[in-house]
Amino acid sequence: MIDIHCHLLPAIDDGPKDMSAALDLARQAVADGVTHSVVTPHIHHGRWENSIPGIHKAVLAFREALSAAEIPLTVGFAGEVRIGPEILSMLPNREIPFLGNRDGKKVMLLEMPHSHILPGTDKIVSWLIKQNVMPMIAHPERNKDVMRKMDTLKPLIELGCLFQVTAGSVVGQFGESAQERAEQLLEMGVVTVLASDAHHVGRRPVNLTAGREAAAAIVGQEEAHKLVYDNPLKIVGGQFVA
Repeated sequence: MIDIHCHLLPAIDDGPKDMSAALDLARQAVADGVTHSVVTPHIHHGRWENSIPGIHKAVLAFREALSAAEIPLTVGFAGEVRIGPEILSMLPNREIPFLGNRDGKKVMLLEMPHSHILPGTDKIVSWLIKQNVMPMIAHPERNKDVMRKMDTLKPLIELGCLFQVTAGSVVGQFGESAQERAEQLLEMGVVTVLASDAHHVGRRPVNLTAGREAAAAIVGQEEAHKLVYDNPLKIVGGQFVA
């Protein structure tokens, strides 16, 4: 499987606190059946001021540690970008680490606040699409506005956004409301990928296999496989071509 949203890098955001914990999380990913991970550190103005050079440096160190520990995990990188006005300058300044490409557009992992959908989100998304960037909305099922009312997501669906649902949501890890929304999104056929959004071995683990199997009960095994392999590969495959 290919996991295109996870926080494996140590001491760069709210993921593993050190390299030892990061390697434990990588071992968990491999044991779960993940062969390729795209690490996506938070880029959140005022909180996590990560940059492409900083993330790249951390990835190189992580790859070396993986090799030394003989952990067979191939690692690429992007960023989980918090929505905000900063994006309007980040894009022309080439400060956004993209996941890859789909249908001729660059794909960025876009995070909304957990508490609500910001007014004007659809306008920022529309602007990005006009700039040849397709947002992939991170874990929409865990947004409280969406949990209260699915229709709040309708404008983003109509704009053609891609959607990444968290594997843990499908198995109830984030509560009944998030699970219900994840199942609805799967039933609607708008989920692009399942990803782990893993942060820690214990409380935020890599559980992509469990999520895939739970999704398969809704959409079938073939479609569930696409969500954890075919669809991610189409977007991030270029990162792993030698």
